[in-house]
Amino acid sequence: MKVVYLPGPKSPLEIREIQDPQPGADQILIAIHYAGLNHRDLWMKLGQYGGKKEDLVLGSDGSGIVKEVGSAVDKKWIGKKVFVHAAQDWGPDKNAQGKQFTILGNPRQGTFAEYLAIEAQYVYEIPAYLDLKNAAAIPLAGVTAFRALFTRARLKPGQKVLIRGVGAGTALFALQFAIAENCAVYVTSGQDHKIDQAIALGAKGGVNYKNENWSTTLQEMAGQFDVIVDSAAGSEFGKLIELCNPGGTIVNFGGTAGAITNITAQRIYWKQLNILGTTMGNNEDFQNMLGFLERKKLEPIIDKVFPMSHAEDAFKRMEKSEQFGKILLEIKS
Repeated sequence: MKVVYLPGPKSPLEIREIQDPQPGADQILIAIHYAGLNHRDLWMKLGQYGGKKEDLVLGSDGSGIVKEVGSAVDKKWIGKKVFVHAAQDWGPDKNAQGKQFTILGNPRQGTFAEYLAIEAQYVYEIPAYLDLKNAAAIPLAGVTAFRALFTRARLKPGQKVLIRGVGAGTALFALQFAIAENCAVYVTSGQDHKIDQAIALGAKGGVNYKNENWSTTLQEMAGQFDVIVDSAAGSEFGKLIELCNPGGTIVNFGGTAGAITNITAQRIYWKQLNILGTTMGNNEDFQNMLGFLERKKLEPIIDKVFPMSHAEDAFKRMEKSEQFGKILLEIKS
Protein backbone atom coordinates (compact mmCIF):
# COMPACT_ATOMS: atom_id res chain seq x y z
CA MET A 1 0.00 0.00 0.00
CA LYS A 2 0.98 3.63 -0.42
CA VAL A 3 1.70 5.75 2.66
CA VAL A 4 2.82 9.29 3.45
CA TYR A 5 6.15 8.55 5.09
CA LEU A 6 8.24 10.75 7.40
CA PRO A 7 11.89 9.56 7.45
CA GLY A 8 12.81 11.89 10.32
CA PRO A 9 12.46 15.41 11.78
CA LYS A 10 12.50 18.23 9.22
CA SER A 11 12.71 15.73 6.37
CA PRO A 12 10.53 16.06 3.26
CA LEU A 13 7.53 13.75 3.24
CA GLU A 14 7.71 10.81 0.87
CA ILE A 15 5.15 8.57 -0.80
CA ARG A 16 6.31 5.01 -0.16
CA GLU A 17 5.04 1.51 -0.77
CA ILE A 18 4.91 -0.73 2.31
CA GLN A 19 3.26 -4.05 3.05
CA ASP A 20 -0.52 -4.05 3.54
CA PRO A 21 -1.50 -4.58 7.20
CA GLN A 22 -3.44 -7.68 8.22
CA PRO A 23 -6.13 -7.36 10.91
CA GLY A 24 -5.51 -9.11 14.21
CA ALA A 25 -8.28 -11.07 15.91
CA ASP A 26 -9.84 -7.96 17.53
CA GLN A 27 -9.09 -5.55 14.69
CA ILE A 28 -10.82 -4.01 11.69
CA LEU A 29 -9.05 -3.32 8.40
CA ILE A 30 -10.17 0.01 6.88
CA ALA A 31 -9.57 1.21 3.34
CA ILE A 32 -8.84 4.87 4.12
CA HIS A 33 -10.49 7.45 1.86
CA TYR A 34 -9.71 10.68 3.72
CA ALA A 35 -7.32 11.60 6.54
CA GLY A 36 -7.25 14.75 8.64
CA LEU A 37 -4.13 16.79 9.38
CA ASN A 38 -3.57 17.96 12.97
CA HIS A 39 -0.96 20.23 14.55
CA ARG A 40 0.41 17.11 16.21
CA ASP A 41 1.46 15.85 12.78
CA LEU A 42 3.16 19.16 11.99
CA TRP A 43 5.04 19.19 15.30
CA MET A 44 6.35 15.68 14.60
CA LYS A 45 7.51 16.75 11.15
CA LEU A 46 9.31 19.72 12.71
CA GLY A 47 10.90 17.55 15.42
CA GLN A 48 9.00 19.32 18.20
CA TYR A 49 7.03 16.35 19.54
CA GLY A 50 7.97 13.68 22.05
CA GLY A 51 8.14 9.98 21.34
CA LYS A 52 9.39 8.30 18.21
CA LYS A 53 11.21 10.68 15.85
CA GLU A 54 11.94 8.60 12.74
CA ASP A 55 10.33 6.11 10.38
CA LEU A 56 6.76 7.35 10.90
CA VAL A 57 3.45 7.07 9.06
CA LEU A 58 1.57 10.00 10.58
CA GLY A 59 -2.14 10.71 10.88
CA SER A 60 -4.63 10.48 13.75
CA ASP A 61 -7.88 11.14 11.87
CA GLY A 62 -9.28 9.00 9.11
CA SER A 63 -12.43 7.73 7.46
CA GLY A 64 -13.04 4.91 5.04
CA ILE A 65 -14.78 1.63 4.33
CA VAL A 66 -14.25 -1.60 6.23
CA LYS A 67 -12.53 -4.18 4.05
CA GLU A 68 -11.86 -7.05 6.46
CA VAL A 69 -12.34 -7.95 10.13
CA GLY A 70 -10.44 -10.16 12.52
CA SER A 71 -11.75 -13.48 13.77
CA ALA A 72 -13.22 -11.99 16.97
CA VAL A 73 -15.05 -9.12 15.20
CA ASP A 74 -18.61 -9.30 13.84
CA LYS A 75 -18.58 -9.55 10.05
CA LYS A 76 -21.47 -7.06 9.89
CA TRP A 77 -18.78 -4.35 9.91
CA ILE A 78 -17.59 -5.29 6.41
CA GLY A 79 -18.60 -2.62 3.90
CA LYS A 80 -19.59 -0.02 6.51
CA LYS A 81 -18.47 3.61 6.34
CA VAL A 82 -16.45 4.30 9.47
CA PHE A 83 -14.06 6.68 11.16
CA VAL A 84 -11.57 6.14 13.97
CA HIS A 85 -10.97 7.45 17.48
CA ALA A 86 -7.27 8.19 17.83
CA ALA A 87 -6.97 8.19 21.65
CA GLN A 88 -6.03 4.64 22.64
CA ASP A 89 -5.50 2.82 25.93
CA TRP A 90 -6.91 5.73 27.97
CA GLY A 91 -7.07 3.64 31.13
CA PRO A 92 -9.66 3.19 33.92
CA ASP A 93 -9.74 6.78 35.23
CA LYS A 94 -12.17 8.97 33.25
CA ASN A 95 -10.56 12.09 34.70
CA ALA A 96 -7.13 11.57 33.13
CA GLN A 97 -5.35 9.22 30.77
CA GLY A 98 -3.07 6.55 32.18
CA LYS A 99 0.59 5.79 31.54
CA GLN A 100 -0.22 3.41 28.66
CA PHE A 101 -2.11 6.11 26.73
CA THR A 102 -1.11 6.53 23.08
CA ILE A 103 -2.38 8.47 20.08
CA LEU A 104 -2.69 6.95 16.64
CA GLY A 105 0.13 8.02 14.31
CA ASN A 106 3.06 7.75 16.73
CA PRO A 107 4.48 5.24 17.38
CA ARG A 108 2.05 2.97 15.53
CA GLN A 109 1.08 3.53 11.90
CA GLY A 110 -1.40 6.33 11.38
CA THR A 111 -4.08 7.20 8.85
CA PHE A 112 -1.88 8.70 6.12
CA ALA A 113 -2.03 5.32 4.42
CA GLU A 114 -4.28 3.40 2.05
CA TYR A 115 -5.13 0.86 4.77
CA LEU A 116 -5.29 0.88 8.54
CA ALA A 117 -5.70 -2.07 10.90
CA ILE A 118 -7.08 -0.90 14.24
CA GLU A 119 -8.87 -2.40 17.24
CA ALA A 120 -12.63 -2.54 16.81
CA GLN A 121 -13.25 -0.58 20.02
CA TYR A 122 -11.83 2.53 18.32
CA VAL A 123 -13.95 2.26 15.17
CA TYR A 124 -17.30 4.03 14.84
CA GLU A 125 -19.90 4.01 12.12
CA ILE A 126 -20.28 7.39 10.47
CA PRO A 127 -23.62 9.13 11.16
CA ALA A 128 -25.88 8.86 8.11
CA TYR A 129 -26.00 12.63 7.50
CA LEU A 130 -22.20 12.86 7.07
CA ASP A 131 -20.08 11.75 4.12
CA LEU A 132 -16.58 10.28 4.27
CA LYS A 133 -14.89 13.63 3.70
CA ASN A 134 -16.72 15.39 6.53
CA ALA A 135 -16.24 12.44 8.86
CA ALA A 136 -12.46 12.49 8.49
CA ALA A 137 -12.36 16.06 9.82
CA ILE A 138 -14.05 15.23 13.12
CA PRO A 139 -12.33 12.77 15.46
CA LEU A 140 -9.30 14.32 17.18
CA ALA A 141 -10.34 17.97 17.00
CA GLY A 142 -13.98 17.19 17.72
CA VAL A 143 -13.39 15.08 20.81
CA THR A 144 -10.77 17.53 22.15
CA ALA A 145 -13.20 20.44 21.85
CA PHE A 146 -16.10 18.42 23.28
CA ARG A 147 -14.16 17.26 26.33
CA ALA A 148 -12.80 20.77 26.92
CA LEU A 149 -16.25 22.38 26.87
CA PHE A 150 -18.57 19.76 28.33
CA THR A 151 -16.55 17.24 30.36
CA ARG A 152 -14.04 19.68 31.84
CA ALA A 153 -15.62 23.18 31.74
CA ARG A 154 -19.18 21.81 32.17
CA LEU A 155 -20.59 24.33 29.72
CA LYS A 156 -24.22 25.34 30.24
CA PRO A 157 -26.67 26.90 27.77
CA GLY A 158 -26.62 30.69 27.83
CA GLN A 159 -23.08 31.10 29.13
CA LYS A 160 -20.63 33.54 27.58
CA VAL A 161 -17.64 31.86 25.95
CA LEU A 162 -14.32 33.07 24.55
CA ILE A 163 -12.43 30.96 22.00
CA ARG A 164 -8.80 32.09 21.85
CA GLY A 165 -7.12 31.69 18.44
CA VAL A 166 -9.97 30.70 16.15
CA GLY A 167 -9.15 29.17 12.77
CA ALA A 168 -7.77 25.69 13.39
CA GLY A 169 -10.00 22.65 13.65
CA THR A 170 -10.33 22.28 17.43
CA ALA A 171 -11.09 25.95 18.03
CA LEU A 172 -13.72 25.88 15.29
CA PHE A 173 -15.39 22.82 16.79
CA ALA A 174 -15.44 24.63 20.14
CA LEU A 175 -17.07 27.58 18.39
CA GLN A 176 -19.69 25.38 16.69
CA PHE A 177 -20.43 23.36 19.83
CA ALA A 178 -20.85 26.42 22.05
CA ILE A 179 -23.10 28.17 19.52
CA ALA A 180 -25.18 24.99 19.20
CA GLU A 181 -25.55 25.05 23.00
CA ASN A 182 -27.05 28.57 22.72
CA CYS A 183 -24.04 30.30 24.22
CA ALA A 184 -22.81 33.78 23.35
CA VAL A 185 -19.42 33.17 21.75
CA TYR A 186 -16.58 35.60 21.06
CA VAL A 187 -13.22 34.87 19.45
CA THR A 188 -9.69 36.13 19.03
CA SER A 189 -7.39 35.63 16.06
CA GLY A 190 -4.25 37.14 14.61
CA GLN A 191 -6.00 37.56 11.26
CA ASP A 192 -9.05 39.80 10.79
CA HIS A 193 -10.56 37.69 8.03
CA LYS A 194 -10.73 34.70 10.37
CA ILE A 195 -12.68 36.80 12.87
CA ASP A 196 -15.08 37.76 10.09
CA GLN A 197 -15.49 34.09 9.14
CA ALA A 198 -16.19 33.15 12.75
CA ILE A 199 -18.84 35.88 12.97
CA ALA A 200 -20.42 34.49 9.80
CA LEU A 201 -20.68 31.14 11.61
CA GLY A 202 -22.48 32.75 14.55
CA ALA A 203 -19.87 34.32 16.82
CA LYS A 204 -21.02 37.57 18.43
CA GLY A 205 -17.73 39.35 17.80
CA GLY A 206 -13.99 39.17 18.10
CA VAL A 207 -10.68 41.00 18.31
CA ASN A 208 -7.25 40.66 16.73
CA TYR A 209 -4.80 39.63 19.46
CA LYS A 210 -1.96 41.32 17.57
CA ASN A 211 -3.53 44.70 18.31
CA GLU A 212 -2.31 46.63 21.34
CA ASN A 213 -4.68 46.42 24.31
CA TRP A 214 -6.74 43.69 22.60
CA SER A 215 -8.00 42.37 25.92
CA THR A 216 -9.29 45.81 26.97
CA THR A 217 -11.05 46.17 23.63
CA LEU A 218 -12.60 42.74 24.05
CA GLN A 219 -13.79 43.47 27.58
CA GLU A 220 -15.39 46.72 26.40
CA MET A 221 -17.09 44.77 23.61
CA ALA A 222 -18.30 41.73 25.54
CA GLY A 223 -17.66 42.11 29.26
CA GLN A 224 -16.25 39.07 31.06
CA PHE A 225 -16.60 35.38 30.23
CA ASP A 226 -17.90 32.30 31.99
CA VAL A 227 -15.75 29.88 29.97
CA ILE A 228 -12.52 30.57 28.08
CA VAL A 229 -11.07 27.95 25.74
CA ASP A 230 -7.33 28.35 25.26
CA SER A 231 -4.76 26.46 23.19
CA ALA A 232 -1.93 28.99 23.25
CA ALA A 233 -0.88 29.65 26.90
CA GLY A 234 2.14 32.02 26.68
CA SER A 235 2.94 35.36 28.24
CA GLU A 236 -0.58 36.75 27.69
CA PHE A 237 -2.37 33.99 29.58
CA GLY A 238 -2.75 36.40 32.49
CA LYS A 239 -5.07 38.52 30.38
CA LEU A 240 -7.47 35.58 30.26
CA ILE A 241 -7.62 35.65 34.06
CA GLU A 242 -8.74 39.28 33.89
CA LEU A 243 -11.29 38.46 31.20
CA CYS A 244 -12.84 35.64 33.23
CA ASN A 245 -15.93 36.16 35.38
CA PRO A 246 -15.58 35.38 39.11
CA GLY A 247 -16.11 31.65 39.44
CA GLY A 248 -15.39 31.20 35.75
CA THR A 249 -13.34 28.54 33.99
CA ILE A 250 -10.30 28.62 31.72
CA VAL A 251 -9.64 25.31 29.98
CA ASN A 252 -6.36 24.78 28.14
CA PHE A 253 -5.22 22.11 25.68
CA GLY A 254 -2.10 23.61 24.12
CA GLY A 255 0.93 25.84 24.41
CA THR A 256 1.64 27.24 20.95
CA ALA A 257 2.59 30.64 22.42
CA GLY A 258 5.07 29.14 24.88
CA ALA A 259 5.31 29.06 28.66
CA ILE A 260 2.79 30.81 30.90
CA THR A 261 4.38 33.79 32.65
CA ASN A 262 3.31 36.93 34.53
CA ILE A 263 0.56 35.24 36.52
CA THR A 264 -0.65 36.78 39.76
CA ALA A 265 -1.89 33.99 42.02
CA GLN A 266 -4.05 36.36 44.06
CA ARG A 267 -6.23 37.08 41.03
CA ILE A 268 -6.88 33.36 40.58
CA TYR A 269 -7.91 32.55 44.11
CA TRP A 270 -9.71 35.84 44.82
CA LYS A 271 -11.86 35.39 41.69
CA GLN A 272 -12.43 31.71 42.60
CA LEU A 273 -11.32 30.67 39.11
CA ASN A 274 -11.09 27.16 37.71
CA ILE A 275 -8.01 26.67 35.51
CA LEU A 276 -8.18 23.26 33.90
CA GLY A 277 -6.06 21.19 31.57
CA THR A 278 -7.45 18.76 29.03
CA THR A 279 -6.25 16.65 26.14
CA MET A 280 -8.05 14.47 23.62
CA GLY A 281 -10.85 12.40 25.19
CA ASN A 282 -11.79 8.88 26.24
CA ASN A 283 -14.25 6.56 24.51
CA GLU A 284 -17.15 7.94 26.53
CA ASP A 285 -16.27 11.49 25.47
CA PHE A 286 -16.14 10.33 21.85
CA GLN A 287 -19.53 8.63 22.06
CA ASN A 288 -21.06 11.68 23.74
CA MET A 289 -19.58 13.92 21.05
CA LEU A 290 -21.12 11.76 18.33
CA GLY A 291 -24.50 11.96 20.05
CA PHE A 292 -24.20 15.76 20.23
CA LEU A 293 -23.25 15.98 16.55
CA GLU A 294 -26.21 13.85 15.52
CA ARG A 295 -28.70 15.81 17.65
CA LYS A 296 -27.47 19.14 16.33
CA LYS A 297 -26.66 17.89 12.79
CA LEU A 298 -23.36 19.75 12.86
CA GLU A 299 -20.87 19.51 9.99
CA PRO A 300 -17.18 20.31 10.30
CA ILE A 301 -15.57 23.30 8.63
CA ILE A 302 -13.18 21.99 5.98
CA ASP A 303 -10.47 24.32 4.80
CA LYS A 304 -8.90 22.44 1.89
CA VAL A 305 -8.45 18.91 0.57
CA PHE A 306 -5.06 17.92 -0.84
CA PRO A 307 -4.30 14.76 -2.80
CA MET A 308 -2.11 12.32 -0.91
CA SER A 309 0.77 13.10 -3.28
CA HIS A 310 0.67 16.78 -2.21
CA ALA A 311 0.93 16.12 1.54
CA GLU A 312 3.95 18.42 1.77
CA ASP A 313 1.79 21.33 0.55
CA ALA A 314 -0.83 20.52 3.19
CA PHE A 315 1.78 20.70 5.94
CA LYS A 316 3.11 24.02 4.61
CA ARG A 317 -0.39 25.50 4.69
CA MET A 318 -0.77 24.52 8.33
CA GLU A 319 2.71 25.73 9.25
CA LYS A 320 1.85 29.17 7.82
CA SER A 321 -1.50 29.21 9.73
CA GLU A 322 -3.34 29.84 6.49
CA GLN A 323 -6.21 27.47 7.22
CA PHE A 324 -9.71 28.16 8.48
CA GLY A 325 -10.98 24.70 9.37
CA LYS A 326 -9.60 21.23 8.85
CA ILE A 327 -7.00 20.36 6.23
CA LEU A 328 -7.59 16.92 4.71
CA LEU A 329 -5.66 14.47 2.57
CA GLU A 330 -7.56 12.49 -0.04
CA ILE A 331 -6.07 9.03 0.24
CA LYS A 332 -8.36 7.13 -2.13
CA SER A 333 -10.01 9.05 -4.98
